[in-house]
Amino acid sequence: MPEPLDTIPRLPKPVGPLSELVIDLVSSPVQASSADYGMDQVCMDMADHVTDALADDDLHLALYVLYGLHYRSFRGVDTGWEWHPASVSVAAVLEARFNEALEHAVGNPSVEDISDVGATLFELESSDEGPPLSRRLEFESSADEFREFLIHRSAYQLKEADPHSWAIPRLTGPPKTALLEIQFDEYGSGRPERTHSLLFAKSMSALGLDAREDFHLDRLPGPTLATVNLMTYFGLHRANRGKIVGHLAMFEMGSSRPNRAYGNGLRRLGFGEEATDFFDEHVEADAVHENIAAYDMAGALAKQEPGLADDIIFGATALMLMENRFADNLLKAWEEGRSSLRPPPGNEVTGSPTALPVSKPPVAA
Repeated sequence: MPEPLDTIPRLPKPVGPLSELVIDLVSSPVQASSADYGMDQVCMDMADHVTDALADDDLHLALYVLYGLHYRSFRGVDTGWEWHPASVSVAAVLEARFNEALEHAVGNPSVEDISDVGATLFELESSDEGPPLSRRLEFESSADEFREFLIHRSAYQLKEADPHSWAIPRLTGPPKTALLEIQFDEYGSGRPERTHSLLFAKSMSALGLDAREDFHLDRLPGPTLATVNLMTYFGLHRANRGKIVGHLAMFEMGSSRPNRAYGNGLRRLGFGEEATDFFDEHVEADAVHENIAAYDMAGALAKQEPGLADDIIFGATALMLMENRFADNLLKAWEEGRSSLRPPPGNEVTGSPTALPVSKPPVAA
């Protein structure tokens, strides 16, 4: 049975030449014409003009749309575009530009002793002094700033765990078992109503926000989309299996404390369990997951495939880099008294933090 039409995301409006090229491409009927096969060079020429490939709105919207074909896709898009040579070649150009910037920013982290990968991850996590986003949301933010935060996070949280699940068939033995233990919890531990993506949707609805997947895509800036594109890029490619494991390990290890702060912030603002359940669940679950992720999954993979040890640390470091840039973007906007979201399509002036879409369909129980 097909999904209800209103649950399938609409394609966003383009914000520049790269996203326009991609959206025009996937909006058209699938056809293997000779014109389709020159798009990678056209895309490459456009991508050469991107100055910050870690945060560019246009590049990351284009890449997010192409990656979306591997998730639930978009309304009216032919399924044939998922692996069509034209869309794959354009994605490869954008990924190469993104990866080049990542490697430049992250460098070449290395592990001297393979047996220390788990401990190295904990050292990285404890040394991270990122922007105080969770503190702001816990003690200072208004309800409207919290709504903006949820809109930003919806790009990933409404499909939580899916990007990391691509690693499952690429692992074997103990690392695979550890990954599955983490993912089982993310998907509700056998209880569909406790699936973390659904809990996040309920949090959004409790704050008056539309909780449909990618409903807010037109409002999301490059630094936000880049955090999701990072894990999708790692997850989709077998060559990046060490990086996606490192990403997931650090994701779990660094989650418990900020989620406690987010829950406390919502309670401070007078919201109840429907709003806080998602965050409270992660305080408990991720406190359990951190050792499994660091030692049983990442550490075990490094011992099993020593050549992936440096990739594991790269993935973890890349996560911290992109999350810090994301937090910086939100905090800078709020400190300047403006919205951290992109203006709605057709608006040339960024809206205030109160200019938020608040319609919401019922969320299934």
